Amino acid sequence: MITSATEKAELIRRFDLQPHPEGGFYRETYRSAAEIKRQGSGETRSASTAIYYLLADGAHSAWHRIRSDEVWHFYAGEPLYVHVLDEAGHLTSHRLGNALTHADAVFQVVVPAGQWFAAECVDPAGYALAGCTVAPGFEFSEFELASVDALLADYPAHRDIVMRLGPASRASRPA
Repeated sequence: MITSATEKAELIRRFDLQPHPEGGFYRETYRSAAEIKRQGSGETRSASTAIYYLLADGAHSAWHRIRSDEVWHFYAGEPLYVHVLDEAGHLTSHRLGNALTHADAVFQVVVPAGQWFAAECVDPAGYALAGCTVAPGFEFSEFELASVDALLADYPAHRDIVMRLGPASRASRPA
């Protein structure tokens, strides 16, 4: 667990992490040279991308969605929840973490394309270093940060978690 600002700063320095618009810190580590055509548009894009992603100090990944599948991989720290809202209005909370030391955790979580999702550390005082692999590759032009009001209209049964993990409620917003 990160217990001091010095240790958090070391992780950010060592992995050259930058503030992410949804919360936390990240660095793209891979962008495939192979390109594919997006179905229906003819646009080309990278076949796959990967990032390091760090949540610490109570920060969370605010509700957002992308147009590609995203696979989360656990690397270090404490478990985190990856919350997914599907089109039918069901909320699934996956516990991503070290499955050898946390029986209820898994090493990978898949978020299907187009579904709203958010993430937070199980212990807000802890940290989690994860990786996210996106295929077809991630493009910021396809990143949609949620409007809390719109999510509440679509998912009224999940009001508490939508409010808690919305963009406006970030516990630790990078400057």
